[in-house]
Amino acid sequence: MRGGRQRRRQICWCFPGILFLCSVDVILAQLKYSVPEHVNIGSPVGNVGKDLGLDISTLTSRRFRIVSGPNHSLFELNQNSGVLHVAQNMDREELCDGTKVCLINLKIVIESPLEIHYVSVEITDINDHSPSFPETEQRLEIAENTPPGTRFQIHAARDPDYGSQSVRLYRLSQNDYFEIEVKEGEEDKIPFLLLKKPLDRERKAEHQLVLTALDGGAPPKSGNLNLTITVLDVNDNRPVFSKDIYTVSLNENAPLGTLVVKVNATDSDEGTNGAIEYTFGKTQKKKVYDIFELDNISGEIRVKGKVDFEEAEIYRLDLQASDKGQPPWTGESRVVIKLKDLNDNDPEIEITSLSSQIPEDSKPGTVVSLISVTDRDSGVNGKVICKISENVPFDLTPSIEENMYSLVTKARLDREAGSHYDITITATDCGEPRRSAAKMLQIQVSDINDNRPVFSQNPFEIYLVENNAPGTSIFSITASDKDLNENAVITYSIGKADAVQGDMAPFLNIHSENGQISALKSFDFETLKTFRFQVVASDSGTPSLSSNVTVNVFILDQNDNAPVILYPVSSNGSAEGVEEIPRNVNAGHLVTKVRAYDADIGYNGWLLFSLQEVTDHSLFGLDRYTGQIRTLRSFTETDEAEHKLVILVKDNGNVSLSATATVIVKLVEPKEAFAASDVKSAAKDDEDNNVTFYLMITLGSVSVLFIISIIVLIAMQCSKSPDYTSKYLQETNYDGTLCHSIQYRSGDKRYMLVGPRMSIGSTIVPGSHANTLVLPDRRRTSEEVGMVFVYLYTAICFLCVLLPQLFIFF
Repeated sequence: MRGGRQRRRQICWCFPGILFLCSVDVILAQLKYSVPEHVNIGSPVGNVGKDLGLDISTLTSRRFRIVSGPNHSLFELNQNSGVLHVAQNMDREELCDGTKVCLINLKIVIESPLEIHYVSVEITDINDHSPSFPETEQRLEIAENTPPGTRFQIHAARDPDYGSQSVRLYRLSQNDYFEIEVKEGEEDKIPFLLLKKPLDRERKAEHQLVLTALDGGAPPKSGNLNLTITVLDVNDNRPVFSKDIYTVSLNENAPLGTLVVKVNATDSDEGTNGAIEYTFGKTQKKKVYDIFELDNISGEIRVKGKVDFEEAEIYRLDLQASDKGQPPWTGESRVVIKLKDLNDNDPEIEITSLSSQIPEDSKPGTVVSLISVTDRDSGVNGKVICKISENVPFDLTPSIEENMYSLVTKARLDREAGSHYDITITATDCGEPRRSAAKMLQIQVSDINDNRPVFSQNPFEIYLVENNAPGTSIFSITASDKDLNENAVITYSIGKADAVQGDMAPFLNIHSENGQISALKSFDFETLKTFRFQVVASDSGTPSLSSNVTVNVFILDQNDNAPVILYPVSSNGSAEGVEEIPRNVNAGHLVTKVRAYDADIGYNGWLLFSLQEVTDHSLFGLDRYTGQIRTLRSFTETDEAEHKLVILVKDNGNVSLSATATVIVKLVEPKEAFAASDVKSAAKDDEDNNVTFYLMITLGSVSVLFIISIIVLIAMQCSKSPDYTSKYLQETNYDGTLCHSIQYRSGDKRYMLVGPRMSIGSTIVPGSHANTLVLPDRRRTSEEVGMVFVYLYTAICFLCVLLPQLFIFF
């Protein structure tokens, strides 16, 4: 039994190193040995048989053995020698962990007689273990505001060895903040980390230390513990921006979401103490919040709204960076955003009109409107060049003030040439790309009475058929005035008449408003063939302006005159005559010539002769054009002595007019015929003398008048350079026909009405030239030249009318 306990009747002997227990029945003895741990297997522990005083030779027979028990396998007993050997490797720390003395108790039995002996083997410790810590690393968190002198317990090292072989001391790696302090316990040494000086996490947030535990072995063994000391942050630092003022440039009209700038603030603290949020300053204008947005985490400022240089050229944003400590600390900074101007605004034109109308007599340089041009852009983008449309009588004059202009007249205005002007004013800036604006200004030119009435032509020609109805309209004259309103209201009146032909105003009337001309009398071509008068057109302006026009009236002939028989004419005025011819005349003998006159002209005055009644058609023949009556054959004895011939004379008007003449032809014997011929010859001589006298007077007057006209014309030509070429028309005389002709002018042309060789039955249409020969001529515009032509024209007409009548008469 352990602990020296014995049964009844035990007898104990005590020898050095050996304890014998004796009893009556069982002999008990206890031996104690010691052996180092980790001794080699087979190493002897002690000679148990010898130490018990047993006979070595009888050990086998007596079955000397170790009774099974705890750890009995560590040893084995040699029955031959009685020596106790080590059977297995022994580790004291495994076998006797935590005990001061490591004893292995063995029970040894020997029979015959039965004896039980107890053997205790002490396993002695050797320094076979190094100190070790529970963990290789220990992390400590120490607030940076921890006061010096504070202790922090750390892991203690453990060494399975015992006694002096266990942990004897601790050593801490070199540092400025900590040292090791060891507290002695009952069984071990407890290390503490002692803070020597205040920590500053911002300077050093983590300390790496090594704690070394040493045992008492020789040589000593050691174990290390890595200490990681994290300095816990205390909110003792405020956020700091990387710049006190951020200055950036930004183009105006930047798209939404454009990054303006990214601000950055740092806080030396950590965790929530160093977590930073960005905000705008509390005094920031509200408009900033509409234009910019700030990411409170990243510090990015982006465009949120419209950025317009014209509204603000620069923005100053006050920013704050706040940590999340308690209490929180803040830092301030400012962002200055300078906008770059872009050419994004069109010029603006403002027109101030002094008047909506300007008189056409305004002097050059008259101010019409004031023009102001603005551009919200700046610099080159805001410099504006202004101009107006071309081909207008206006100009832009710059003012003293920049971008101010005056629209002035640069020339005389003429409302009749241009009454309305649409002036386009264009303003173009100098930016890139160029932007422009245009505005239209409407200017009305007011009228003044600066234009006389103008007739559509000058002169006017009126072709009026004779025998017109009195009071009816014969012509309408219109004039125009380029002015407006009252200045263009025209009234018409009859002006002075032709000085040669007398005043025709009493026979004419003109409507003062529409220019309708009426004749108050019926005109007769045979009495008046042409005349002229003037029409005055006056406007209603102040002062009134007027102009004259000459109206040439040409009376056109109408077949209103029947032929007049000039020969034969009896004493009582009837167209009847007696002709006596010898009976012995041959064929073709001229019996007589019927002469007739028609006051009309042209076809109306072209006469044709025909035999209406004759006793014997085989004896006499009548020339259709000359009116000559001739014999067709010689007379016979059987022919009657008296023959009656009725001659019909008719004109060629549309409605032919006629007259008849009766010729009695008497056949006489030759002697009687000669006597009668002498009597007629004497009477005819007297008549011819009278006619010759009148003819000479007429020819002399016409010649003198013609010569005077030529002399006046030559004198005027010598005083003034000639500007026209005279041409003369040679009249054609038709044998046996009474021909009337009349010449007149119309504008730049000269006309002449002729009678013969025109188709029978044609009609003269008033105003037409169907039976009129047109001769080109150039006319002088001088009043004196006109008068000369009037004289010359009158003389020629008189000559052309009178001479053919005289020739026909004879």
